[in-house]
Amino acid sequence: MTTVSDQDAVVVGCGMAGLSAANRAAELGLDVTVLEKAPEEHRGGHTRFSESFRVASSDADLEQYGYEFDIDDYSPDEFYDDVMKQTNGRADKELARTIVDNIGPTVEWLTERGVEWDMEPLNVGYTVARTFFEGEELVTDLVDAAEQTGATFHYGTEARELVFDDGAVAGLRARTDGGIVEFRAETVIVAAGGYESSEEKRTRYYGSDYDAMKVRGSRYNTGEGIEMVLDAGGRATGQWGGAHMALIDSDSPDYEGGANRVDGYQYGVLLNNEGERFFDEGEDARAHTYAKLGRLIFEEPGHEAFIVIDDPLRNHMRATGPGGWVRGDTVEAVLGELGCDAPAAGAATVEAFNAACDPGEFDPDSLDGNDTDGLDTEKSNWALPIDEPPFYGYCVTGGITFGFGGAAQDTRARALDTVGRPISGLYVAGNTTGGLFFDNYPGGTGLANAAVFGKIAAEEAADYLAVDDR
Repeated sequence: MTTVSDQDAVVVGCGMAGLSAANRAAELGLDVTVLEKAPEEHRGGHTRFSESFRVASSDADLEQYGYEFDIDDYSPDEFYDDVMKQTNGRADKELARTIVDNIGPTVEWLTERGVEWDMEPLNVGYTVARTFFEGEELVTDLVDAAEQTGATFHYGTEARELVFDDGAVAGLRARTDGGIVEFRAETVIVAAGGYESSEEKRTRYYGSDYDAMKVRGSRYNTGEGIEMVLDAGGRATGQWGGAHMALIDSDSPDYEGGANRVDGYQYGVLLNNEGERFFDEGEDARAHTYAKLGRLIFEEPGHEAFIVIDDPLRNHMRATGPGGWVRGDTVEAVLGELGCDAPAAGAATVEAFNAACDPGEFDPDSLDGNDTDGLDTEKSNWALPIDEPPFYGYCVTGGITFGFGGAAQDTRARALDTVGRPISGLYVAGNTTGGLFFDNYPGGTGLANAAVFGKIAAEEAADYLAVDDR
């Protein structure tokens, strides 16, 4: 077995959390080695396929770098309230508070590290502040910045076992093309993503059909990093049966399709293969429903659903996947071409929906109060009759982004054991951790979580190494 022993810190993972940790650790003068399971051409984890951060814009000055938020007054308190609301109050309050209070300065720091932003919103209806980016470019920019500051990257290197001396982390063992390599270091930061890309784990935590669910991000996020922490005494926490499962284009590939967004569904109707509505499309803004809607759709017959709109709504829709809109003179014709099993029943459902609408002024950018009356499944906002041809339809399914279970951490990113004690020298960040998301997900928060806690993990590791009498 080969031993490598020239680093202060080993970072596991090359997504947002790992890159944030690597950049900050190198910036603080640590000798940093980053281990990435994927080959170099597929590096970046799910971050490679991501596109936005939720940011407390009132706490972030990006104008100094030439950027302007579309929504400039979204505060940390509003961000915190959104996290708690969308998780039904179950999110760890201290972790949530840490994210919302640090994301503004963290985004400024990422900008200084070379990340470039596109501040133009990706679709209509945003009610919170975002920064947008191209995932592959962000990964490249942050790898380059880390390497220029002294970090070393190893690809095709899968961390499998933590090593301890006298109860404190002393490194880890990893599988490589050349066999097992032991990387000796006094601190380890595990930021290796979640377990969502494992068919076995999806079946274990979500159900027998979930091996067939499409994965929006990297095929390499199969959970070994989490297992490594738990095997070393870390505590499992969070909602293991919960996940960010988004509404996506049904023609998306099985893995690595990226966002494959179909936006604007909240303004039309969603029908299943039996021609029935099954969800209040106007329950909330897209950013607060899309990440739970994928699971609801996947549970419907055939694991799919159909968005139906009419001509006035066409300009409020956006799709980025490989599929396309179907156009027709009738709702029944559109559903038939999309492959719906009961197009006539679907047309009747739309007719009943139209009769239940009595809209006032339509406002796509806020909860406008236009609701239905008299339906088994009411629509709370944006309830507009779908009655002006031509009609359009899109076939969608559910795709998983990441699971909500993981290793426990504290607000200093220290891995906690089953008693709640920090494990000396061990830090965790990003989707390797649990305890933040439950039931639903406020869009853009996952990257904020990863960036904030990756940076904190590096700062804590540096402080730990600076103490002579550990």
